Amino acid sequence: MYQQQFDERGGPDASSTPPDRAQVPDPYGDRALLTSAMTQGHDAVPDEERDRLRDYLEAVAAARPAPVHTTVAFNAVYFGYDLGGDGYGGSPLCLDAFPVITFGECAPVLPVGAMVCVATGSDPLYAEIVYREGAHPEVGALGDVPAWVSGAPAGAEGPGRPGSGATPRRRELLVPDLHAFGPALSLSAAQLHRLRTRRRWINEDGHVVVDVRYPSPEAARRDDLASYADHLLTTAREQLLSPFVPVSLAALVGSTHDDDLRAGLLGILDTVRGVLHSSAVLRTWGDYTMPRTSLADCRQDTGPLGRDDLRSLAASVERAATPGRRRYGLTTPVSVYTAIGPRLRGFPGATETLRGVGYAAAVCRANMALADVLRKDSVQGLFANGSRITLDDAFEGGGVWRSHHPGGAEAPGDPLAPAGHGWKSTFLASSEPEPDLEPIDLPLADDDSLGTGELLRSGAQEIVWRAPLRLVQLIDGWFPLHPRVVEELRRTHGVRPALRLELVHAGEVVGENEARQSVSGELGDESSRLTRIAWPRDFFPGLMLELRWRRDGSVIRLATERLTERVRVGDRETGHCYDPRVLTREDAPGSDRHGDSAVGLGPRQLVMRTVRRCGLLTLDGHALMDRSVLPSAVYGRPPARSQAAALESAVAELLAERLLEPALGSRDAWGQPHFPPRYGQRTIPLIGYRPIRARVIRLWGGIEPAGEELRGIQFVPGHLRRLRPGCSPSDVQRAAFREHCRRLGKADGWDLPYGYTFVTQHTRGR
Repeated sequence: MYQQQFDERGGPDASSTPPDRAQVPDPYGDRALLTSAMTQGHDAVPDEERDRLRDYLEAVAAARPAPVHTTVAFNAVYFGYDLGGDGYGGSPLCLDAFPVITFGECAPVLPVGAMVCVATGSDPLYAEIVYREGAHPEVGALGDVPAWVSGAPAGAEGPGRPGSGATPRRRELLVPDLHAFGPALSLSAAQLHRLRTRRRWINEDGHVVVDVRYPSPEAARRDDLASYADHLLTTAREQLLSPFVPVSLAALVGSTHDDDLRAGLLGILDTVRGVLHSSAVLRTWGDYTMPRTSLADCRQDTGPLGRDDLRSLAASVERAATPGRRRYGLTTPVSVYTAIGPRLRGFPGATETLRGVGYAAAVCRANMALADVLRKDSVQGLFANGSRITLDDAFEGGGVWRSHHPGGAEAPGDPLAPAGHGWKSTFLASSEPEPDLEPIDLPLADDDSLGTGELLRSGAQEIVWRAPLRLVQLIDGWFPLHPRVVEELRRTHGVRPALRLELVHAGEVVGENEARQSVSGELGDESSRLTRIAWPRDFFPGLMLELRWRRDGSVIRLATERLTERVRVGDRETGHCYDPRVLTREDAPGSDRHGDSAVGLGPRQLVMRTVRRCGLLTLDGHALMDRSVLPSAVYGRPPARSQAAALESAVAELLAERLLEPALGSRDAWGQPHFPPRYGQRTIPLIGYRPIRARVIRLWGGIEPAGEELRGIQFVPGHLRRLRPGCSPSDVQRAAFREHCRRLGKADGWDLPYGYTFVTQHTRGR
C-alpha cells in the first residue's frame, strides 16, 4: 500500500516547473506587483494581477530552500526579495531596528516572517524566521507526547491546568534563514559550524529555542497571519512604512490610520495566501508552501527521510494505538500522540538533513505524506484496522497526530482540522476544585561539600582553619570545631571543656560581650562544636570565619576577613569574604537569625526562596531549577490554580527585572536534571538565580578602605576599553554601559563615547 501511495503522488502536476527566471516579474520592476485591489483580499483581485503575483511567488518558492510561509511570501514581494542570490541584501530594511533574540532566553512574540538579529559573541547574525513550532519540554525524544500537551493553550501548566497568568509563556523553536540577506551579510560555513558546535547562540541544528512571552492570552490564540500583522504594525512598523519599499502600504490603502493599515495588510496577506494555494506547481501544508518538484524528488530518494522513512512513519502512526493479538481482546480505548519533528530525529542518518532550514522542509514533507495517506486509505481518518488517525495539534512539535483505537465510536469529522482532543480530555477530567495549600518549609540542602571547613595550617604552636557560618549555627549559637582541635582538646580538657572565644570582626566595632565570650565545648563522637556563642548582629549565613587555637590553651580566636571593597550580592551588602554557595542557599527569603520559615511570604519571595533552596547549585553560587516543578516544590503538591497563576506571574516579574534568568538544562533517564544540558538527553527549561556581585559606591564617590585581597580572586569593576580602528561596540555593551551609568547615578553621558566599548564587571583569578 505504502509503495503505491508514495510513488503515485507525483501525478502530472509534479513535473510542472515555474516560468523562466528572466520572465519573472520583479517587485522593483516597471509594474508594481502589489496593487490597491489586493488590500481588499484575494477574491477582489483581477486575474491578470493574480497571475503576475503568482509567477513571482512560484519563483520565490523555487529559489528558497525552506518552505515558503504566507508571511515570508509577503516579505518577498513587499520588501523586494532578489532572486539572483542577494535576497534581502539590497532591500531598504534597517538591520539595526531588528529585534534581538538570544538562545535559551525569554523573547517577545516572533511570528514566522519576523526579521531578527540572533545574538552571538561576535558578529551579529541577521536572519528571517521561516518556521516556528512548539518545543514543549514534555515531548519525548521519539515524538511521544503526553495527552495534555496536545492542543494545550499557551501557558498551560499541567493536565487540566490552563494557567491564568496575564502574560502566558510558551517554549518555541524558531528556524532562522541565516542566508536570507545574501552572502555579504551571511557568516561562512566555518563560522556557522563553530556556532553550532558551541551551542551557546544557536543549537547544534542552527535553530533558536526561546521562551516566548505573549502580551495576553488572546494574543497567544491568534493565527499566524494576524500575529504577523500585529508584529509589522508595532515592532516592525518603521520598516513596514518605509518609503523605500516597492510600494508602501500607506500608499496602497491611502491612509496612515492604524485601522486602515491593519485592514489593508490583512487583505494583502489573504491575497498572497490565496495565490499560493491556487498555484498548480506548489503544494501547501497550512500556510507553508513547497514546489511539487521537491516533493517528487523526496519520494524518489532512498536516503534519510526519503521515501522509505516516510512510509515507515505513516505505518507507525497508523498502528500506534492498535492492540496486539490478545485472547480476550482490548477493552479500554487507547490514544497515542506523536509529534512529527522529534519523531523524525529518530530515523538513522537524519541529523544532517534536519539542520538549518532543512528541518522545516522535512517536517512539512512528513505532514503532507501523512495527509496523503489519510485522504487515500481512510474514511475521514478511520482505517480498516479500526484506528482513527487525526491531526490533533498543528503547532506543537511540528504537528501532533493522534492515533485512537477503537476509532469507530468517535464522531467523524475533518481529520486534518486540529481538534485538541488530548488537552480537552485532560481538562474535562480535572473539573473538581483544588484546595488552597500552605507553602512547605523547604529543608536545607544535604550536601557534604556545602560549607565544609578548610585546614589552613597545623603547626607546632597553633592550628588554623576556616569555614563559612551556616544558618542553623547562626540561629542556635554554635560553630563546629576542626577534628584536629577536637582530638587534642578532648585529651587535655575533657569532653565538655570551658573555653574562651575572642572574636574580631575586621574593620567593624563589636560589643565587649561579643568580643570576649565564655563558651562551652561539646566534644562528642559524632560531632563536636562550640556552643553558647553570641553572634554579632551583622553576621550572616555564608560569612567566612577564620579560627585559631594555640595548642594546650583554652582560647579560640575567631576573625572575619575583609574584601578589597564592599559589594552587594543579591539583597546582601557586605565588605567581608563569604561562601557564595552557602549565601545562595541559606540567606534566602524567610531565613534569618530569628528563624527559617516560609509562612507569610508573598509569591515573589516564595519563588525566590524555592529556586535558591531547591535549585542545582554551581560553584559560584548560581541556583538553577526545573521550571515545571516549581509550584509543587513550593507547596509540596500541585497547588490550586489561583496559587499556580500567582507563582507564574511572580516568575514573569522576576525574569523581567533580571532577578531570575531563564536557562536550558536536560533530564536524564532517572529524572535527574542537569546543567549545562547533556548530549542525548531531553532538554528542559530552567529558571536560575544569579547572584550578581556589584561594587558598592559610597557618597561622594568614596569606597571603603582597602583591606586584604580576597584569597586567589580579583574583582574587576566595569570599565571603558578603547576599540581597534574599524570596530564598534555591540548593542549588548551599549545597554550594559547605560545600566552602569544608572547605578552610578550619572545624569548625562548615557551613550558610549566614540571609539570605546564597555567591559562589564567580572572576577578573575585562581
